[in-house]
Amino acid sequence: MNSIEANIRDNTTKGQLNAIRNSGNVPAIIYGGKDVNQKISISKKLLKTFIEKGNFFSNIITLNVDGSNQNVLPREIKYHILTDEPIHVDFLRVVPGVKIKIEIPVNFINHDKSPGLKKGGVLNIVRRKIELKCQAENIPENIEVDVAGWDMGESIRISSVGLTQNTESTIT
Repeated sequence: MNSIEANIRDNTTKGQLNAIRNSGNVPAIIYGGKDVNQKISISKKLLKTFIEKGNFFSNIITLNVDGSNQNVLPREIKYHILTDEPIHVDFLRVVPGVKIKIEIPVNFINHDKSPGLKKGGVLNIVRRKIELKCQAENIPENIEVDVAGWDMGESIRISSVGLTQNTESTIT
């Protein structure tokens, strides 16, 4: 599980927000659940490493906010228009048992065992991510689609992919 140190921030003006950004931190907010919204700031350097790893929006992150841990899911990042640096992050508080919508990456495996690909066919990927509705504690890391045995002209549908229990696709 990924973990980030966070500090509570108490600011009211743009100048104070800019001071947070100039000190190498990014303002953020935690919302959702029954608790009140919480204004925090996190290290820009650490945030950028998590973003660059990939699948940032589909991984639960543990925020250590002044000694108390909170599981959150990143929901939105705002970037500076010129420098492309993150300037604000929204985190959704993870509440056990509550279903959320989330995009999960799709990985295709066993290319070498596909008769269609061996004949010179091409795997045409329509969706690299699938939106699922699942409980926060059961978020799959990715969806694996096995193309072994698939021939040319065949289509793989989400209904033929095995999803975990209590997980449903939002694609109709």
